[in-house]
Amino acid sequence: MKDYFIKISLCATFLFLITNCGVSRKNNTVTDSKNDSSTKDTVVYVAPIKSEKKTFFKDSERETNWVDSIYNKMSVQEKIGQLFMISAYSNKDSVHTNQINKLVQDYKVGGVIFFQGGPVRQAKLTNQYQSKAKVPLFIGIDAEWGLGMRLDSTYRYPWNMTLGAIQDLSLIENVGRNMANENKRIGIHFNFAPVLDINTNPKNPIIGNRSFGEDKVNVSDKAIALMKGVQSQGVFSTGKHFPGHGDTSTDSHHALPLVNFSKDRLELVELYPYKRIFDEGLVSVMVAHLNILSLEPTLNLPSSASYNVVTNLLQKELGFEGLIFTDGLAMKGASNFKGPGDLEIAVLLAGNDILLCSENIPVAFQKLEVAYNEGVITEERLAHSVKKILHYKFKAGLNKYKPIDMANINDELNPPQNDALHYKLYENAITVLKNEKEILPIKNLDQKIAYVKLGEDVNSDFVTTLKKYTEVTEVANTNIDSLNNELNKYDLVIIGFHKVNKTWEKQNFTDTELIWLQEIAKHNKVILDIFTKPYSLLPITNFDAIEGLVVSYQNSDISQIVSAELLFGAIPAKGKLPVSINTSFNVNDGLATEKINRLGFTKPENVGMNPLILSKIDAIAQKAIDGKMTPGMQVLVARKGSVIFQKSYGSQTYDNTRKVTNSDLYDVASISKMISTLPNVMQLYDNEKVNLDTKLKDMVPIFAKTNKENITFKDLLTHYAGLQAWVPFYKATLDNQGKPSAKYYRRVAESDFSTKVADGIFIRNDYHDTIMKIIADSPLSLKKEYRYSDFTFIILKEYLERKTHKKLEELSQQNFYSTLGMNNTLYNPLDKFDRSNIAPTEIDNYFRHQVIQGYVHDMAAAMEGGVAGHAGIFSNAMDVAKMMQLFLQKGNYGNKQYFSEQTFDAFNTCYYADKGVQRGLGFDKRVGKDSPTCGCVSESSFGHTGFTGNIAWVDPETEIVYVFLSNRTYPEVINDENKLAKGKIREDIQQIIQDAIIK
Repeated sequence: MKDYFIKISLCATFLFLITNCGVSRKNNTVTDSKNDSSTKDTVVYVAPIKSEKKTFFKDSERETNWVDSIYNKMSVQEKIGQLFMISAYSNKDSVHTNQINKLVQDYKVGGVIFFQGGPVRQAKLTNQYQSKAKVPLFIGIDAEWGLGMRLDSTYRYPWNMTLGAIQDLSLIENVGRNMANENKRIGIHFNFAPVLDINTNPKNPIIGNRSFGEDKVNVSDKAIALMKGVQSQGVFSTGKHFPGHGDTSTDSHHALPLVNFSKDRLELVELYPYKRIFDEGLVSVMVAHLNILSLEPTLNLPSSASYNVVTNLLQKELGFEGLIFTDGLAMKGASNFKGPGDLEIAVLLAGNDILLCSENIPVAFQKLEVAYNEGVITEERLAHSVKKILHYKFKAGLNKYKPIDMANINDELNPPQNDALHYKLYENAITVLKNEKEILPIKNLDQKIAYVKLGEDVNSDFVTTLKKYTEVTEVANTNIDSLNNELNKYDLVIIGFHKVNKTWEKQNFTDTELIWLQEIAKHNKVILDIFTKPYSLLPITNFDAIEGLVVSYQNSDISQIVSAELLFGAIPAKGKLPVSINTSFNVNDGLATEKINRLGFTKPENVGMNPLILSKIDAIAQKAIDGKMTPGMQVLVARKGSVIFQKSYGSQTYDNTRKVTNSDLYDVASISKMISTLPNVMQLYDNEKVNLDTKLKDMVPIFAKTNKENITFKDLLTHYAGLQAWVPFYKATLDNQGKPSAKYYRRVAESDFSTKVADGIFIRNDYHDTIMKIIADSPLSLKKEYRYSDFTFIILKEYLERKTHKKLEELSQQNFYSTLGMNNTLYNPLDKFDRSNIAPTEIDNYFRHQVIQGYVHDMAAAMEGGVAGHAGIFSNAMDVAKMMQLFLQKGNYGNKQYFSEQTFDAFNTCYYADKGVQRGLGFDKRVGKDSPTCGCVSESSFGHTGFTGNIAWVDPETEIVYVFLSNRTYPEVINDENKLAKGKIREDIQQIIQDAIIK
């Protein structure tokens, strides 16, 4: 080996003399090195002994024998061909394809690096090119954040700068594993990553987001983790851009950057990650086109063509024995140095093994052959690189090459688990830099919150998710003064800065946006959330007026969802800033925020659920729609505190004029009992205003001296009091033509007829007393037995309002909905929402004689003005899930205790199980035969159904919340024809949910 390096030195000296490498100052840019502050970092890497260095791909005698057998059969031309890895595209025409075929066949090139195109097209071309190759080709790709960097229809992972904020290295390894498996699927052997550049220059025009950050230890940790993930799957990583492109102000694609750092600085900073990753088993390195005078004194000599850099430093000093790639030789940083052929000779003699993206293969090939024949390139030098290449071809399995299987490529490149990992990445990356007075997480959902958008890119996922937590109003104006006037009405302003999610696009605030930001912050309490690179904050010189500052790094759909979760406390902040922002924020800054137990959002895999099984819900929903069981529905599944499935199906009516959306409201019928009346009763129980043995006569005086006076609270709520199931109160108020009688109703409101039943129908205000009298006088069953009755909750409403001196709608809003963020849950929704946002429940031809849309379907509740203890609530699946999660968390949500755990346990107990009564206090707990469940949930589970086609169910053992809302009663209710129930749609969906649990 010593003799080899001596010979190479002589060749390099000869090359220098014959190629007129005189000092020239053209096409050079001096690096803006600031004050060289990075050298203050005194962390020094101490290498392990050689025996402790790691390797992913061990040598073998069989490998050596194969390499020798192939090499010994090669002609000089075939050996030279192995040195080239040529540029290819799968989005170009047949002319390009034929050119590549010719280079493979005629020049025996050793590899292809693919750029833009598509995965299926690339796989086809790979098979084609491989079929032309005598020795199988290396296939490479420059896909730093996944195939999506180059190919359509493939997955794009977060940028390295985003990953640099993550503290959990196992997540970075998972990214590497995923990338590698995607590479392998389409026959790729090399991914030109990780980027090892330490981006200490914020104005670096080419690295930036491609770097893990400005801290050498952080960059090293992340790069090593990514490399381990990639190489653990049998794909080769290529660290770049040696010896360090992070502190340059020139793009080497366009010119040769001149770097004026000392050797000590380079040793301490730029070379640090290389030293570490070499010892961890990195397979290959890409050498940059830089002129680093402390390493190579010849001005204008690119590092890629410098023997001092490639051989003396990289191989001798650092001991690197893997494959060495040049950076692209068509880049101006290299091609301005020498023309085709002469450049390839120079970089080969400098010590590189593979010549990447040469500008002119035929010319370069010819000149290399001449150089070999003339002894400038020796056989030993050629064998050194070619045999190394063949060794790695064996390690890549090319000794047993198989064509790529073309079946299911797109599906296999985009598995659902990619999104699951993506969620985890942003959950760990998003960084909080300011949190004055603990403005984060937003705990008070009673306050008025506005959202203002800056930037030109999309923001829909962010805004939609914000609105899932509470009412957030989008405010916009073309005039800053007018905007601030509008914002004066709000307690908090969230500013989202949304820039296009492309690496090389401008990510900065405009001058106007900076002024607007300053003015809004001056006059309002502000949380600024930037969905772009942290460097976009550099122009902001004073952050004093901004109370909350969040860096979300990229403007992707998942980053927007996760960032909204963080603002409202569903997840804590974990990220650390990978770069410094002037003197305002230092690298590794990042505040931890509190996690409060509100529902979050993630993918099924992250909570142990199989998304492919959950996808079967789609077919069940479609079956219901096709079978006219319901025109549409909402389905939501949450597990372990996160919503993992939320979809809407069908339309509000069978004419398909309006598709159901997740924000539409449904009449939830008897679920009103569980999510309105019941929690208010639980609070009274919690405050010892009532107990299990309290008598009905002591709760509601009208029942004193009736057959119901001694009914206990426990018997009432377990439906074990013998009450009549229901009474069609409305029938007694109709005239002989079946229309609302003038004795009880008016078409317009009057002082004594102001209780609204529906459009143009107002009932006597005192009819409530009649209903209560009918209930009080109704008979009880002859023997004590279970009988489900609406009377229970009609009575409980009366009790609540008498005890608290407040209306039920006020109690539910004040005690629960306002602080839970249930802003889509209410009685009489037409007071707040447009009719088009509410699913109709029936075309009523027996009482109100109109389409019932926005008015409660239940007739008794309608006669109570839409507010009853047993019915009347309108909501959507998301809001219902919040209350169900509160129950699952035994009275706690958003770190607020609404009632004690003991109270919840008391209400979730079957007191008459020995009598066959599977009811808690207000909760349905039937899980066996004839229950509304699939029979596959635990006995500790609970929930309720609703007549209009609903179910909300919780299983504490699996931590699953299931909500199904529909309007199966539309267009009409036909006795004994509940198709939805007979079709077991809700039960079958619940069974799918249970089946999806990963055991």
